Amino acid sequence: MKKSFQIGSAFIGIIVGAGFASGQEILQFFSSFGYIGIAGSVLAAALFAFLGMNLTQLGSRLQTTSHKDVIYHICGRYLGVFVDVIITFFLFGVTVVMFSGAGAIFEEQFGLPAIAGSLLMAAVTIATVTLNVQKVIGLISTVTPFLLVMVVVIAGYSLFHFDPSTIDMDAAVSKASPAASNWIMGTLLYVSYNIAAGVAMITVIGGTVKDQKVAGRGGIIGGLGLGLLILLINISMLTQMDKIADVAMPMITLSNAIHPIVGYIMAIVLIGMIYNTAVAMLYAFSARVVKPEKPSFKAFTILFGAIAFIASFLGFVKLVGTVYPITGYLGFLLIASIIVSWFMYKRKGARV
Repeated sequence: MKKSFQIGSAFIGIIVGAGFASGQEILQFFSSFGYIGIAGSVLAAALFAFLGMNLTQLGSRLQTTSHKDVIYHICGRYLGVFVDVIITFFLFGVTVVMFSGAGAIFEEQFGLPAIAGSLLMAAVTIATVTLNVQKVIGLISTVTPFLLVMVVVIAGYSLFHFDPSTIDMDAAVSKASPAASNWIMGTLLYVSYNIAAGVAMITVIGGTVKDQKVAGRGGIIGGLGLGLLILLINISMLTQMDKIADVAMPMITLSNAIHPIVGYIMAIVLIGMIYNTAVAMLYAFSARVVKPEKPSFKAFTILFGAIAFIASFLGFVKLVGTVYPITGYLGFLLIASIIVSWFMYKRKGARV
């Protein structure tokens, strides 16, 4: 069971950067639909658990060291190429969003130009990937538990001080910019883009164990953990919807409502999460285009990082509302393939 919890924790760590870092993601895909968004949180938990179970089991069954093995296994030769391309370019898209997110934090919390935050994050990320400073990555990844603690604290504080009579939810929601037409589609797109972002590492993690049941339980634990996080953040935002509907970094706004010091702590935690995700995504993208052992890897990484920095000027909120939904729609192909593969494996097992 210990190994399953380790896999589940790693699953959460992979998704949390792209899916939770700022709170803007939860705002656009869940909270912007009002109280019905809570139902979306529950649906997301079930989907994450099911898909996480399948991906970790596939990784374990194939003993994969690369997401390509799993993608081509469940999607086939031709569709697999298309899905692989989607995932590869989404890795770059998330890198852009992370650079932009760092800029938004510097601007909202520290009163500094957004370009300064984006430039600093881009420079540190590129340096880390090109210098291959694995110890630094490992150190920063320990920030995840602090994020979990902060989310619980914020949710508890928000609920304790919540007075429904003080909020006109319809008016507050009208100020938000939902990423989909309704809460069901918002939930499906959210799960889809996060799975597309995490599939590369989730399957590799599953491949580290030979027992499919252990791997599957890890996927379920991670999925339910993600669902709980979504629910807590969503509820926190709904209690303060009139204050966070039109801000770039809702989690920092909620933190500042408790105390300015809490806001600064949250900002630092989020920068750590963004850095961790940016490094993982830029490395995965660069490694997919150019093999890391090639001399040109560093040069291409610098080039890709520079392009991502320039693209980050589009703005954090706009990027989240554009990059993630588009990838979510395309990611439906991946999810459909996972479900079909699951049914076929079950039928094959029943016949045996």
